Amino acid sequence: MAESLFFEVFPMSQSVDHQIRFASSADVPAILGLIRELAEYERLLDQVVADEAALHRALFGERRYVEAMVALVEGDCVGFALFFHNFSTFLGKPGMYLEDLYVRPNFRGRGLGKALLTQVARIAVERDCGRMEWSVLDWNEPSIRFYERLGAKPLTDWTIFRLTGDALRGLGRSEPFTPRGLE
Repeated sequence: MAESLFFEVFPMSQSVDHQIRFASSADVPAILGLIRELAEYERLLDQVVADEAALHRALFGERRYVEAMVALVEGDCVGFALFFHNFSTFLGKPGMYLEDLYVRPNFRGRGLGKALLTQVARIAVERDCGRMEWSVLDWNEPSIRFYERLGAKPLTDWTIFRLTGDALRGLGRSEPFTPRGLE
């Protein structure tokens, strides 16, 4: 959906002191800075290898892999939500996956996190998504309480698996196989 149409359907959140809007290419340096702040908070800064060029390609390249909303206070980017579509085979509908939600600590408590999450939820509803999901570190109690207050439920019976680096490349390079008995 084009941004201009989205703005007509769901006006972006704006008040005297803040604005929530789709990210523009000019926001990429600020978003990357916020990603690094989030990674530092999550004790994962050593895992951040993204740079501005990679983030720009993912957000605004020929194939857009992700979308982002930004929270501005007096013109400064102080928070962001990065999200993309997934799909539920059980529901037969697209879903929305929230990869990151972050607001700088000195701007928390103003409703910016809720405003960002609300905008992503509005997009999900407008696009007929069957659900919205995200992950949160199990020690991040303030975020867990925030999400639960919004009505989100933890999926305690699911375990997240991840392939990266050599494991991903190894599986991706392995020879296709023919199941036994079908040779």
